[in-house]
Amino acid sequence: MISLEKQPSINGSTEKGSSLEERKKLAIPLPSDQDASGRTLGDDEIAMVTQAIRTGTLTATKGEFTKQLEIRFAKCMDSLHSHACSSGSAALHTAVAAINPEPGEEVITTSITDMGALSAILFQGAIPRFADVDPRTYNVTAETIERCISPRTRAIMVTHLFGNPCEMTEIVQLATSRGIPIIEDCAQAFMAEHHGKLVGSLGDIGCFSLQQGKHITTGEGGMVTSSDPDLARRMFLFINKAWGYGDPNPDHYFLAPNYRTNELTSAVALAQLDKLESSVRNRTEMADLMNQLLQDIPGVYCPTIRPGNKHTYWKYCLDVDASVIPGGTVALGKLLKDQGVFCGPRYIQKPAFQCQIFRDQRTFGNSRFPFTHAAPEAVDYTPEKFPGTFEALSRVLVLPWSERYQQHHVEYIADVIRSSAQKLLQA
Repeated sequence: MISLEKQPSINGSTEKGSSLEERKKLAIPLPSDQDASGRTLGDDEIAMVTQAIRTGTLTATKGEFTKQLEIRFAKCMDSLHSHACSSGSAALHTAVAAINPEPGEEVITTSITDMGALSAILFQGAIPRFADVDPRTYNVTAETIERCISPRTRAIMVTHLFGNPCEMTEIVQLATSRGIPIIEDCAQAFMAEHHGKLVGSLGDIGCFSLQQGKHITTGEGGMVTSSDPDLARRMFLFINKAWGYGDPNPDHYFLAPNYRTNELTSAVALAQLDKLESSVRNRTEMADLMNQLLQDIPGVYCPTIRPGNKHTYWKYCLDVDASVIPGGTVALGKLLKDQGVFCGPRYIQKPAFQCQIFRDQRTFGNSRFPFTHAAPEAVDYTPEKFPGTFEALSRVLVLPWSERYQQHHVEYIADVIRSSAQKLLQA
């Protein structure tokens, strides 16, 4: 392994006067999960799609690829049932619909999440009630969730952000004691573990995304899992316009969309599923290497992983202390980008509750529904209630990650981080 302490600077010399253009020329191209360089897509997927096309049956209701995917995915995720759908957002919507909240009931969720998780709640007439997060793991905790529980609480939605599991033992104990079901958003956390158990199998429903940048990709796609037969049945129906396929006298039993996948997507997913274990192993091994290489940089810290958890690194996140590193994540991020290391300071930039949809309650026409049914405390977004959220976003610097990363990629990124941090410290 290259010793970073003994290396010259990234431009190959110890001179300080290298231009930005020179540094960019010497940057190592990094695999990207947005194209073939960072994905495992190849002949296996082509072969599976070819088989699907040759059957002439591309609808999931009549084909075999989706059925195979659902059986294999459930087994892989330690659940009794799984159903494929059209996106990760559709998976989350399906999960909330399976819980079936009344208008104005609350689903406790995180303040740092994708809008797909929040629109799912609103579309079912429920109110997202935001819990604060641990500023080091970026995840909700039993303590922050408990502060949000009210007589209107219908469910808890936890997000294992970036592939780092929430502290599920305490969260499950809390939810069980109150009789509240748990939805796990595992879109970024395939094969992550909490005390030896896979995320998605710890709560009542698991939701997964097959979007372009996830551990498994089909471009777009989603999966829901559950070991509760009643929840699994309702999710199957919701994905299929609530039509009872296979029932003796089927009907459309309740209001539901068409969130079905198709046989081509399922064919790609089946080939990708075969590669999941090796992809996760490479992501974690390269992240372990990065953790070793980034030790002892003042003001720059590796991901915080609580004891008993296995992080599977959808992204690799740095924790940057602006009181030590002048300019914090923005300044460090700019220097990284200048040398070919794309990164995202602050991740989503602002807490989810500061988005226009929540600030102005812009939903269905001018009705403001379901906010018209909300308890005042559920829509109180006073910043003082979310100290962990604001601290987390001010410190997080998100680096891309991929199963195609190799040792020389990681060593390059680590060298850039170290030299950039030192430049800011010396400024």
